[in-house]
Amino acid sequence: MDMETLTSRSSILRERIIRSTPKKPIKAATTWVKRQPPKAKVFLAVAAIVTTLVFLRLIVHDHDNLFIAAEAVHAIGISLLIYKLTQEKTCAGLSLKSQELTAIFLAVRLYCSFVMEYDIHTLLDLATLATTCWVIYMIRFKLNSSYMDDKDTFALYYTVIPCALLSLAIHPSTVHHTFNRICWAFCVYLEAVSVLPQLHLMQNTKIVEPFTAHYVFALGVARFLSCAHWVLQVLDTRGHLLTALGHGLWPSLVLLSELIQTFILADFCYYYIKSLLGGHLVLRLPSGVV
Repeated sequence: MDMETLTSRSSILRERIIRSTPKKPIKAATTWVKRQPPKAKVFLAVAAIVTTLVFLRLIVHDHDNLFIAAEAVHAIGISLLIYKLTQEKTCAGLSLKSQELTAIFLAVRLYCSFVMEYDIHTLLDLATLATTCWVIYMIRFKLNSSYMDDKDTFALYYTVIPCALLSLAIHPSTVHHTFNRICWAFCVYLEAVSVLPQLHLMQNTKIVEPFTAHYVFALGVARFLSCAHWVLQVLDTRGHLLTALGHGLWPSLVLLSELIQTFILADFCYYYIKSLLGGHLVLRLPSGVV
């Protein structure tokens, strides 16, 4: 019997063994989803989101708790960054530009909170801004040797300028001063795209180490909870919440910004969960993600 015949029979035997081996339910479901055409995957994703929203609506009676939960998850993500920077003494994989965008929109939102609607969220934003500034300081000065500046190439003006122009054109129609209303719109728009430099950096490297992956996944969960808060509030008030925010395009853009924040991170979160279920510590992103 020649070598080619042996190789062929060995391959056939291997395939039979693989087919006869029972798959774990999660792995089997993942494999089935991967085999579906793009339109079916989109439908499944939308169905999963709608199901999750219905579930949250049933178990969370006060939907403001979703916003608080979003802030808590964001805080957990920042705590992971602090651990990474202090214990591992490296900032590899972190985007300085994304942190700077975060600091900008938080600073603007703090200003708006002080002059327009001071509440408990102002204190939460203040704490988040303080820790974000500390992260920026560590990346710029203490751990600069490990900063991947050659990969962190996303230009900030691609986000800041369009958001500024959009806020000039479309902003709230409340009784507050025009400058304050423009600032309010600017921080809403900038928050929606502030994570783009971080995703761009990860796309350039293709490999994401654990703590950075955990941090970005925490951002994705926080954004989804915040988006769920707004969507459920609109449903419960039968759309009256949108009219309370003002008239024109502004109410719709507020909701759209929340949706954009969620969908920007949705692809990454999918590969993160897939990697986690597969038992991999390091996340490898395929081409085309983000």
